[in-house]
Amino acid sequence: MDKYTAKAPTVEEAINKALRTLGISKEEASIEVIENGKKGFLGFGQKDAIVTVRHTSAVEVDHEIFTDIDEKTAPEKSTIIEAEDTNILITKENDINEEEDFEEAADSNGDNSTRDDSQAIELVSDYLVDVVAKLGAQATINVEQKEKQIIFHLDSQKAGVIIGKHGKVLNALQSLAQVLLHRHAKTKMVAVVNVGDYRERREVILKRLAERTASKVEQTNQPVFLEPMPAFERKVIHYYLSQNEWVTTHSEGREPHRYLVVEPSDKQI
Repeated sequence: MDKYTAKAPTVEEAINKALRTLGISKEEASIEVIENGKKGFLGFGQKDAIVTVRHTSAVEVDHEIFTDIDEKTAPEKSTIIEAEDTNILITKENDINEEEDFEEAADSNGDNSTRDDSQAIELVSDYLVDVVAKLGAQATINVEQKEKQIIFHLDSQKAGVIIGKHGKVLNALQSLAQVLLHRHAKTKMVAVVNVGDYRERREVILKRLAERTASKVEQTNQPVFLEPMPAFERKVIHYYLSQNEWVTTHSEGREPHRYLVVEPSDKQI
């Protein structure tokens, strides 16, 4: 067993419980705190802490996903700006709001009126350029349509600011674009926001990660737990590994900490 989720009155107790179950030391573990415990009052409101502990050997395969592109493009300073139309904060730092926070905030503000598709696309384009400008990066935008997929290509000399560390700013912009497009367009379309060839390079990394992970699962006959990633990136891994009959994939956890598990198929077992 490479992973164990434990519950206990405190985080430290839960971690120790998981470590004992896995038979490993803290130095050999990757620890994710799912929920902090609450003491409660007079026995009421008490809540156990929940942690997931994984053996580092089970996750070492996926470190590349967060390094190849992002170390070159991560912004140096932290900036917080408000997207006026939706009252959403975008931050250029590690604790940027996750995708579901953007969707909830955007859906709770403004009307749900629909427009002509071309007008909705133009509205989203103008909005993205405006938000990027407030981030301190002037950009031009080119829109490409592939059936029901709308790709907003941003071109800027400050691509790193728009991408953000680990691609979080770009992913947040894409989430915003999707919410606005869904709200205003008559046709249900999928929004993709790209800067340069970032998405293409990212897919190459994800494909390589999928191949390496499958190879590790086949060699060890043990499941591999990947780091949390956005839903659309998990779908890329799902797609590539769906063509491999020796492994199966599924997602576990709750957003924004949802991750992929790659494990041996019945054929391999």
